[in-house]
Amino acid sequence: MRDLVLEARGVVKEFGGLRAVAGVDLTLRRGELRCLIGPNGAGKSTLFKLLAGVLRPTAGTIRFKGLDLSRLEPHEVARAGIGIKFQVPRVYDRLSVAENLWLAANFRHGRAAAGAAVERALAQVGFGERREATVAHLSHGDRQWVEIGMVLAAEPELILLDEPTAGMTRAEARRTAGLVREINRRATVVVVEH
Repeated sequence: MRDLVLEARGVVKEFGGLRAVAGVDLTLRRGELRCLIGPNGAGKSTLFKLLAGVLRPTAGTIRFKGLDLSRLEPHEVARAGIGIKFQVPRVYDRLSVAENLWLAANFRHGRAAAGAAVERALAQVGFGERREATVAHLSHGDRQWVEIGMVLAAEPELILLDEPTAGMTRAEARRTAGLVREINRRATVVVVEH
């Protein structure tokens, strides 16, 4: 039996009188790939933000490798080993691709290990030759890939991807699906899609 990575029990999230997430139980083991699918308003993104530590549950518990995520700030969740790619790319437009990845790697690993982590991530997302490209000049699909590269540079154990193919061409989406399968060889992955 594979190691338990994440366990959510009885998770509820309410906004005023609206119950966005109602009693979710979820168990993730090392190496699993899960996809949360549903229509708009079903609570997928809210559950994603709960798992990422961005939102706190109204009730229930979420544990990552035994750590209670409801007690951690988002940066502590990232340091613990959860990588997050939000639906809208959160990248630094004025920086190069490599600089964006370096920021993520340095945050998780420190200066000494950041360079090697960046090189691995650049190779994985195929930006080795465009490492010095300014992110502001990239297509939407490439910006999505830069953020995925940032997640990979941090080398997390659990990767959360919120609509990673949103706004991509069909070819970019196919390439992204292949990358997700490759990522899943070394990390547990949760993907949110419509």
